[in-house]
Amino acid sequence: MDSTEFEKLKIRLNEYLDNSLKATRMAHTKSVAEFAVKMAKQYGVDEQKAEIAALLHDMARNIGIPAMNMYIRHLGLPERYLDNMNLAHGKIARELARSEFGIEDEEILDAISYHTTGRAGMSLLEKIIFLADAIEPLRDYNGVDRIRAKADESLDAGCLESLHGTIEFLKKKGVYIDEDTLEAYEFLKKE
Repeated sequence: MDSTEFEKLKIRLNEYLDNSLKATRMAHTKSVAEFAVKMAKQYGVDEQKAEIAALLHDMARNIGIPAMNMYIRHLGLPERYLDNMNLAHGKIARELARSEFGIEDEEILDAISYHTTGRAGMSLLEKIIFLADAIEPLRDYNGVDRIRAKADESLDAGCLESLHGTIEFLKKKGVYIDEDTLEAYEFLKKE
């Protein structure tokens, strides 16, 4: 995509997001985008793709449970996503990115889809969006500094630490852990 097309797309994306996301979610999204571009430069990943995926990663986050469940059924997603915004919003955002903005690049779509769960065999772009979402500068939760330190070592070390923290947190809460998260963790442990 040439720079003119990219700038036009960014204007459309920002207008859409400004009208769709709460102010705090928009601040997070912009922070993820800035951080993802920085990481893309560092790891030799296409910066435009990183920015597009980052801007779109949470585009379905504020749609509400009834609309989310409608999308889940319409898209034929597994029932485990029903009433689970944390897991479903990336899958729905993937489809909205395609239908609303004409994004056909599978690498971007995968980065959006798996930004919450991760998955085995993530591309560099997927790892960048996964980590940027978890450790962007506005994030403040128990363990984030440890994940940031690991991410400074490598993308894999950062992803592994983030996945480990997520799995432990969800186990303590006694809630469902997505298979993609477990598979991503096992995959990276073996690497």
